[in-house]
Amino acid sequence: MQIEIKTLDNGSAGTADLPDEIFGAEPRADIMARVVHWQLAKRRAGTHKVKGMGEVQGTTKKPYRQKGTGNARQGSLRAPQYRTGGVVHGPVVRDHGYSLNKKVRRLGLISALSQKARDGKLIVLDAAAGTTKTKELAAKVKLLGWASALIVDGTVDEGFLRASRNIIGLDVLPTVGANVYDILNHDVLVVTTAGVEGLKARLTGAPAAAQENVA
Repeated sequence: MQIEIKTLDNGSAGTADLPDEIFGAEPRADIMARVVHWQLAKRRAGTHKVKGMGEVQGTTKKPYRQKGTGNARQGSLRAPQYRTGGVVHGPVVRDHGYSLNKKVRRLGLISALSQKARDGKLIVLDAAAGTTKTKELAAKVKLLGWASALIVDGTVDEGFLRASRNIIGLDVLPTVGANVYDILNHDVLVVTTAGVEGLKARLTGAPAAAQENVA
């Protein structure tokens, strides 16, 4: 598929040929949902924790004798029915992440790229560099009409990255960091020409190291 290459000054820099197997596939909403769920599960800290009956502070002495008081039998003040007692079946520190097949993750990323292309929300940029001032970059982004945009570049320029940090709704990622959640979480997907080549190499099985990072 052919698409126009734009510049940060909202000009034209020719056309780019995007492979249909990456940007023109049939989007799979179910696969994208699985990948997003997998990503969010991995991001969870899992540090929630409550104290059980054996962890709360308190005496181990029996509150009162077993029989003859007219009350229900009790064995410990640390039991869950007491206000200061432990919690039963409460959350504990654990890892919420789980494994997802690499082929599913790859298909999810291809589906997200194809979905943006189908919706007309995919823009190919000649380069994401040359602008190191936030005010200057914000003016260019406003001129382009990007209220929520994710820029994917082959190798992120440090000056451009610093300039974009304080612009609300604009995020910059290297090709190896492109993922389904961030693509779908932004209205516009902007891929530089270097980013297109990086995505081709990552998703067509060229380098093994890039394949391991498919998310």
